[in-house]
Amino acid sequence: MSYDHPEFAGSKIHAKVLRPKDSATLILVRRDRGSPRILMGQRAGGHAFMPNKYVFPGGRLDSADCRVKPARDLHPATMAKLMARMRGRPTETRARGLAHAAVRETWEEAGLLFGRPKVEQAPDLSGLTLFMRAITPPGRTRRYDSRFFVADAEYLANIDDPHHDGGGELLTLSWLTLDEIASLDLPLITVDALQRLKPFLDQGQLPAHDCPASFQYYRGRNWIEDTISL
Repeated sequence: MSYDHPEFAGSKIHAKVLRPKDSATLILVRRDRGSPRILMGQRAGGHAFMPNKYVFPGGRLDSADCRVKPARDLHPATMAKLMARMRGRPTETRARGLAHAAVRETWEEAGLLFGRPKVEQAPDLSGLTLFMRAITPPGRTRRYDSRFFVADAEYLANIDDPHHDGGGELLTLSWLTLDEIASLDLPLITVDALQRLKPFLDQGQLPAHDCPASFQYYRGRNWIEDTISL
């Protein structure tokens, strides 16, 4: 499918085409009390990229992310999807780095420890599922090649005791149902991710490691909705 995505249609265009920066996002789902709830945070109003929007924790891949040796590796299906259609030379090291970026950013932005009891310990990456990927179109002030991971919040060591003082990139943190999230100011790509996740949550499930991952990007003037599958 192709069309001009409304999130980017009419937005400011720059003559210089920036190379997309690898980034990773973590959609955490809490299923311990009634309806599933998802961790959301509000970005500060002074940010150049998506100010005031409610988002999942996430951010850019750092070179150090690729040097972390996990306590438990990614599920083979998640690894395969990460390497499929990877820009440049596909490597398992970069795939693990992307997963670790999602875990690290969750700690830095939300104060939550995923897959490890202490921040200095290597994380367990086996609970992460690649669910979606999206690349910001050319000509925008920020461009990201974002991987969206989904995981059960049971992998958090300090789920009810986050080290978050509201002074970071995400000002507020809340565990919210889909109905509660619907009233928030969300980026359209976040809305899209939640709509794709809803059928799984309605059935009391999370996506399996080998589920097809939505892959969205611009080709010319058209927004392409593709799929990464095994």
